[in-house]
Amino acid sequence: MVKLQLVGAVVTFALWVYCLVNVIGTPDGKARNLPKVAWLLLVLFFPLVGSIAWLVAGRPQTRAATGPATAFPEYERPGRAAAADPAKDEAFLRDVRARAEEQRRRYEQEKRRRQQQEPEQEQPS
Repeated sequence: MVKLQLVGAVVTFALWVYCLVNVIGTPDGKARNLPKVAWLLLVLFFPLVGSIAWLVAGRPQTRAATGPATAFPEYERPGRAAAADPAKDEAFLRDVRARAEEQRRRYEQEKRRRQQQEPEQEQPS
């Protein structure tokens, strides 16, 4: 019986710490149903009930709960750099392809050179 009470106390403490950190880390104005300070006091003074209440009714809603998420949210970021000159974009891509081809060519040459050296090293003098 004592072990069960100890487990319950540890679980309650862990839940309390998690919720306390979560309340503190929530931006002002994002908590639901009560102001952030009220949630903080509720969780502080009533660890089990306050923590459960925070998880059920206080935490900010996640993006999935507020509506569909776009596949690429970075495209919605204000100030995102967008392509302005298609000719410069094509030139950049051409340079990237040329560098990649040069690296591939050097890699193949190095691979052939190593393969040629391996048989020479295997033959005893």
